[in-house]
Amino acid sequence: MNTPEVTMHDALPTTGLIAYRKAMEAAGIAIELVLRVPAPLRSVADQLMRAASSVPANLAEGHGRAGRDRLQHWRIAYGSAKEADVHLRLLLVAGVVETADARRALDLLDEVRAITWRLLHP
Repeated sequence: MNTPEVTMHDALPTTGLIAYRKAMEAAGIAIELVLRVPAPLRSVADQLMRAASSVPANLAEGHGRAGRDRLQHWRIAYGSAKEADVHLRLLLVAGVVETADARRALDLLDEVRAITWRLLHP
C-alpha cells in the first residue's frame, strides 16, 4: 500500500523544475551562512533566511497550481529571490559571511531569477 509519506515526500525534485533545485541549494547556503552572523546584524540575517526559504517554497507551490495562482506564486518567488540577494549582499559588504559561499548563493539566486522570469514571460 502506498502511503503519502512514501509516494509524495520527494515528488517535486523529480519533476525537473530546475529553478526549484537551484533555489533549494541557494537557501541551504544562505541558512548556513546566517547561523554565524553576529548579533548586531541578526535582523538582516533573519530577513535573508525568510526570503531565501520563500523562494523554493513559492516555486514548489506554484508548480502545483495552475493559471493565475501558479503565476502569482512564481512572482512571489522572483521577488523573494531579489530580496534574498540584497540581504546577502549587505552581509557580504559588512564582512560577516564567507565570500566564496555567499558568491555561490548569489550566482544561484541570479540563475533562479532568470529561470523564473522566463516562466513568467514565455
